[in-house]
Amino acid sequence: MARPIILAVDDDVNVLEAVVQDLRRNYGAEYRVMRAASGQAALDTLAQVKAREEPVALMVSDQRMPGMSGVEFLERSRGDYPEARRVLLTAYADTEAAIQAINSARIHYYLNKPWDPPEEKLYPVLSDLLDDWKAGYRPAFEGLRVIGHRWSLRDHTVRSFLSTNHVPYRWFDIAGGEEALKLMEEKGLDPDKLPVVLFPDASVLIDPEPEVLAAKIGLKLQAAQDFYDLVIVGAGPAGLAAAVYGASEGLKTLVIEPDAPGGQAGTTSKIENYLGFPAGITGADMGRRAHIQATRFGAEFVTQRATGLRVDGQYRFLCLADGREVSSHVVLLAPGVQYRKLEIPGGDRLTGRGIYYGAALVEAESCTDEQVFVVGGANSAGQAALHFSKVARSVTMLVRGKGLTATMSKYLIDEIERTSKIVVKPGTQVLEAVGEDHLQQIRVSGPEGESVLPASSLFVFIGAAPRTEWLPVGILRDDKGFLLAGPDLRVDGKIAPEWKENREPYLLESSVPGVFVAGDVRHGSVKRVASAVGEGSIAVQFVHQYLAGF
Repeated sequence: MARPIILAVDDDVNVLEAVVQDLRRNYGAEYRVMRAASGQAALDTLAQVKAREEPVALMVSDQRMPGMSGVEFLERSRGDYPEARRVLLTAYADTEAAIQAINSARIHYYLNKPWDPPEEKLYPVLSDLLDDWKAGYRPAFEGLRVIGHRWSLRDHTVRSFLSTNHVPYRWFDIAGGEEALKLMEEKGLDPDKLPVVLFPDASVLIDPEPEVLAAKIGLKLQAAQDFYDLVIVGAGPAGLAAAVYGASEGLKTLVIEPDAPGGQAGTTSKIENYLGFPAGITGADMGRRAHIQATRFGAEFVTQRATGLRVDGQYRFLCLADGREVSSHVVLLAPGVQYRKLEIPGGDRLTGRGIYYGAALVEAESCTDEQVFVVGGANSAGQAALHFSKVARSVTMLVRGKGLTATMSKYLIDEIERTSKIVVKPGTQVLEAVGEDHLQQIRVSGPEGESVLPASSLFVFIGAAPRTEWLPVGILRDDKGFLLAGPDLRVDGKIAPEWKENREPYLLESSVPGVFVAGDVRHGSVKRVASAVGEGSIAVQFVHQYLAGF
């Protein structure tokens, strides 16, 4: 199979040669480095490799070139290779144009010339971008294959599990053509028993449970030890940040991840206002990077679901779904939240069959040239609408409030206004979901009264509900289930009677000493990725203070 291509573009022969040499020295073993002396020549090269179905991973282009600027080339290159990473080489005087190109041409990064030494100024940036590209790259006819039905909840669950755990796969809709039926026939499988997961070693799983699928793809299901200094429940931004800081500071750290790295944020199509990522970063990429970082420091991850918590003296015991327990001195609760469900007729029955909660990016390909509906008016809804607008015929945002300004960041509002495929309908809510085996219509109420709209895909973002029902009653929470910690344990100046220690609780400590809370599940938290990362990092400081008392 052909190696992925890195394409360098510059009209200055000497600069182009220097770029190519640096690229080959560091990436030549894994990538094929090609060159072009102009923007048009580069487009011609891309057309040729596209015709040969060869992958392009990265394009590095100079800005100032006659005939076609670097920004113009990188923008036009998106037509053939939208997933390739795009880097602009600029002189210092062109920095403003480069920043603007992040929005206009959707470039991923810009670098000022000269880039010496490349070990400090070139390779770290390009390696990160190439890692991101590889995480989403699906080589032809390699990896797992999933055969299912688009309108099956079980099929949606399997594909979501694989996607959120960064496992590449190719999906075949049993109703979408002969290829799926041919594969089933070759394997001697019953087309009525779906979904089916085909592995490269020729093994097959039929309608697998998550634990079985997790074991098959190599996820860890059991903790290696019985005792840890710190056990973290949840692998969202807060839990991952705590894992990085805890493990890097010498704490024996275990992370219980019931879903996948990134948590709810991991399903976000793009986060554009997170510090240090001027071109934005997907939630999946952020989760993957943090998972690798925490693992490098020694944190251990297991794919399990916490079902209970008990306290015995200075030890905290977490009960897991498989019946096992792990013990620790400290537990950090960072399980995140889940989107609230639409309480409407037909809502439960059609979940996973046209109604999806969160971005459900795994369904994007199925929505090609369709009309997509997004319910909600906060940042997550805006990010999803922009993502689906790349493939859908149109995207309609159904917003209960008067508009987006009170609930959404301005940069997202501006981009939505620039996207002709997106229509925002304020003062509108869904009353009913209609369909037999899948969603076919929605009944809505808006400023002009009630109406029935044809719909096959409805993505819901209507607020968050905490995942805290499994915790003991001794861990206090508010009337909505969010966990109380630190100063929030005081009512009318008096600390809650459940707190039995002679000291004040630490800032992020729950009503049970040694059990801390971070991220969206905490009462009063700011529902932002950066805030969750901050709380997870800060929590480790209080963990050290708590442990120092032993």
